[in-house]
Amino acid sequence: MEFIEIKDCYKVYKNGVTALANGNLKISKGEFVFLIGPTASGKSSLLKLFYREEKPNKGEVYVGGVNVARLKNNKVYKLRRKIGIVFQDFKLLPKLTVYENVAYPLESYGYKGSDIKKNVLTALERVGLKDKYRSYPNQLSGGEQQRVCIARAIVNDPKLIVCDEPTGNLDPETSKEIMDVLDSINKELKTTIIMATHDKEIVNRMKKRVVTIKDGVIISDKKKGSYSNEIDKNIRS
Repeated sequence: MEFIEIKDCYKVYKNGVTALANGNLKISKGEFVFLIGPTASGKSSLLKLFYREEKPNKGEVYVGGVNVARLKNNKVYKLRRKIGIVFQDFKLLPKLTVYENVAYPLESYGYKGSDIKKNVLTALERVGLKDKYRSYPNQLSGGEQQRVCIARAIVNDPKLIVCDEPTGNLDPETSKEIMDVLDSINKELKTTIIMATHDKEIVNRMKKRVVTIKDGVIISDKKKGSYSNEIDKNIRS
């Protein structure tokens, strides 16, 4: 079995919207996968299945060999310890410093103080923000805030990082810098990364695996894909 696998998955919301229809997807350990498609195509819903924010109405969702669709609610925290999540809108705690924001997950997991310090400083160094550990979010640029989010996502050495439009609020140059950080984490730490994005330039530049979703259906899966004119035409038609 692959590191991540969804089998015959359906996700239909109470309002009747189908977010995923007969979804089948396999992702190997250490892959970097872009998830593209128009707004409301099902990208975010698919990501939420991986970290059990949502459950499928039908089908199976495996992460690291565990069927998370059947995971009991009181066991979900164990799954999320192994997953880092990076959002578009940062979700940093404004009254905490950079260090405290990154340390927060480890504190909630019961790590010891010495281990917290080591992990936090290592994560901040990896994203190039070790000298900003005393700063507060409102003292940082958008790109720096997203780097803090990435540091928080990797501080527990997760096997999977899920990114939902992480460059959506950033300018092109800053977006490139953020993607370079994620690419480095993927290559050096062998962390599996799944990223939903609308950014055509990023997808075309990086030449990673590209999975395209339209109306809840996976319509394309290319190993070294691009946001090509053909794919662009498919998701807009």
